[in-house]
Amino acid sequence: MVKNIIYWATTALLSFGMLASGIQQLLRTQTMTEMLGQLGYPPYLLTLIGIWKILAVAAVLMPDFKLLKEWAYAGLFFTMTGALFSHLAVGDTGIVHIIGPIMQTLFIISSWYFRPANRKVLTINP
Repeated sequence: MVKNIIYWATTALLSFGMLASGIQQLLRTQTMTEMLGQLGYPPYLLTLIGIWKILAVAAVLMPDFKLLKEWAYAGLFFTMTGALFSHLAVGDTGIVHIIGPIMQTLFIISSWYFRPANRKVLTINP
């Protein structure tokens, strides 16, 4: 029961954050465009990352498609750890720059770890 609550709480936070930022990236909001520019990335990357985030959220939330779910978690993990590394690499060490990627990475790991057996590719019975 507790694992299920942790799973759905972290999955909800993960989904909300990724969906919100994915939409902002697709819309190329000024905040996202400026942030990506400060990191040294081209603006077209916003469209790619935004689409992948939205598709990953859909994969994580929908039942079945267990292998696709694993790929979605991996992609989100790489995206958020890459964002964290990018901020640190250009000297964005303030909490305002790194808290988002850190928290989302924790939500990704927690959601993945606490997911129910019916959402896993392989279930091992001890």
